[in-house]
Amino acid sequence: MADEMVRRAQKFINTTYGNGATLGIPKLDENGQTGWPVMYALTRALQYEMGITVLSNNFGPGTLSALQEKYGKLDETTIPSANFCRIVQSALYCKGYDGGDIDGKYNSRVKDAVVKLNQNMGVSGTYPGSSLWPKVVKGLFNMDAYVTVNDGSETIRSIQQWLNGRYVLRKDYYVIPCDGHHSRDVAKSMILAIQYELGMADGVANGVFGPGTQSGLKGHTLSTGSSGVWVQLFTAAMVLNKRPVSFSTSFTSSLADSVRTFQGFMKLTVNGQADFQTWSSLLVSYGDQTRQGEACDGVTKVTPARAQALKDAGYKYIGRYLYNPSTTDLPEKEIQPGELATIKEYGLRCFPIYQTWARSVDYYSVAQGAADCMNAAFKAEEHGFKPGSRIYFAVDYDAVNDEVTSHILPYFRSIKEQMGQLGSPYKIGVYGPRNACSRISEEGYADTSFVSDMSSGFSGNLGYTMPENWAFDQIVTKVVGSGDGRIEIDNNITSGRDTGQGDFYPAPSQKLDIGFDLDYWAALLKEADDYMEDIGRPGGVGYVYTRQQCLETIMSHDAAITSAARRYRMRKALIQTSAFWEFCHYSYKDVTEDAGVVLYHTGVIPDWGKDLPGVSKLVDSSTGVAKISGRTCILSRNNSIRAGLLEGEILDPTSESDRWAMWQKCNQDNVFNLSTIPHLHIWAADGKSGDHDETPIDRPALDYSDTETFEILRRYQGFGPQAEADAQLRMPLYAIFEKYNRVIRES
Repeated sequence: MADEMVRRAQKFINTTYGNGATLGIPKLDENGQTGWPVMYALTRALQYEMGITVLSNNFGPGTLSALQEKYGKLDETTIPSANFCRIVQSALYCKGYDGGDIDGKYNSRVKDAVVKLNQNMGVSGTYPGSSLWPKVVKGLFNMDAYVTVNDGSETIRSIQQWLNGRYVLRKDYYVIPCDGHHSRDVAKSMILAIQYELGMADGVANGVFGPGTQSGLKGHTLSTGSSGVWVQLFTAAMVLNKRPVSFSTSFTSSLADSVRTFQGFMKLTVNGQADFQTWSSLLVSYGDQTRQGEACDGVTKVTPARAQALKDAGYKYIGRYLYNPSTTDLPEKEIQPGELATIKEYGLRCFPIYQTWARSVDYYSVAQGAADCMNAAFKAEEHGFKPGSRIYFAVDYDAVNDEVTSHILPYFRSIKEQMGQLGSPYKIGVYGPRNACSRISEEGYADTSFVSDMSSGFSGNLGYTMPENWAFDQIVTKVVGSGDGRIEIDNNITSGRDTGQGDFYPAPSQKLDIGFDLDYWAALLKEADDYMEDIGRPGGVGYVYTRQQCLETIMSHDAAITSAARRYRMRKALIQTSAFWEFCHYSYKDVTEDAGVVLYHTGVIPDWGKDLPGVSKLVDSSTGVAKISGRTCILSRNNSIRAGLLEGEILDPTSESDRWAMWQKCNQDNVFNLSTIPHLHIWAADGKSGDHDETPIDRPALDYSDTETFEILRRYQGFGPQAEADAQLRMPLYAIFEKYNRVIRES
């Protein structure tokens, strides 16, 4: 909303200081809206009026020093000129205060505004009256708010005001916002306050959580019954970390209970006291860096000697990278051949990380998210991570909040959508600063966070609380072991939300299939269509889709089929053949039966089935792309769950409600339907328990023989002469798909 007095301020700047070449002040848009361009212009104008020759957008030490030396304070007795006063009046309006008529007069309206400004800043006790002192002027010429904004907390605002009032006279302390929100400036002011209370002199206190500050804090453990300014600082730190406590001078039993909750959440020693570890975790993102974590991550191969060294040092979980696009930089960054077997042999567990670049905002896009998800899933399958493993996608730079909104969230939304298109083989985690992790997780794009708390200077860590779903907390780089066992790692605290993977598929015996190359589409379509025409299948009338439509549908879900084939180490042609054959044979009789299933379970014929003749109640039917019934879906998926190949709940194939739930997914979700085919093949190889019992054979593999392939194709359809005959007809179709898949994967 436009403010007329802000518009007048902008007009004053343009009219008086519009020579951008001289002062570096570009022409302002006279829109009545405050913002950094206006504040920068006012800062330069103020510097110009003070006689500073090198102008800057920044109200830095030079400007502050000049203000102190020339005027001491600003009021009606010291303001040197009308334009100088107009600049102050304009700044007051841009901060939401009544600056008078921008007439160059430090009148009663201006004085009242200054009194209110000092009160809002919390410095009226230090700076009584209506004069503007230099540090207040510095706070006036920025975009900080001194009233609560955007649902700010009044308790946090009272802390901000208290800090300003108590420490504003210290040399390196500057007025912080009083907007009710934790921030970088507030975090630094808290450390400065700690340092001042420890007795550090001006020039020594610097807002850095260094050895002197840490040593001093170790002597200020608080517990129930403690009181005074140290309890005020501690409760302030608790409030800023969103703990439900009062800002107080008394350490109560209620406060001790809240401390225990916080300590438990952060995996600290739970004692209800304000000890050094608790102080540290409240004040800086990495906390006490001497803590020993149970997890680590690194860019170095875990050899047997290093695995033993890590185990001896107390580590259980190791983060390793799925991919490294460089062949020269960090040559051991990507998981190396045999490494996961070593990790398993030594009783360790691994959690996979995916990062190529990811170090600037321009990396992140919807297209990049889809590409990264695909590559990460394929690499995870290649390395042997089983379904249900969680991949941590990286935000490895200081992403500010606006960039999280504009780039990071769309990137992770794309990852989630693409993972769904792959059949959801892996869970999604996020590695990054606190703010990015929290916001991505709140949107439902990641279920756990690997927090880069070691980067304590990141704006996405300063002033932000620990994500509620944190799994790993990266706090310090260290070296473990010696000699052949020496390895540099990042030390991570664990919450227990993710324990990585301790068992892996062996390395594939042959090349895994990859995504389809559309250059081969026309040839594949012609060959598959010609073959089906030659054998007269499906043939006749009564079928819903053309063969081309069927193949287009199958190939449109190539990502899910490829991912499933790689995951379960089978040829994707085995999935494609079953899906294409069944979909080609999807008839109006099948549609009528599908309508009957809906009628049975809902009592209503669906709109799409109302014109079909002969719809009658039916508990289940073979439905969807691959014509899978609710019952066989349950049986096959139960088999894979029991075998540890799939995460999920064991369902009852005799339960009508379970069958109906699975039937709906098979009918409505093509990805789910197609992703079930591998489980049907595995179940068939295992003997089809719960159905027509078959003799178990080896599960589908990359080197499956023609005899085994035939048997699996036959078992998909059932048993008896018709199933045998149809399997014979599907073998040449399998050969067609495999021919093109082989060319693509070996090219």
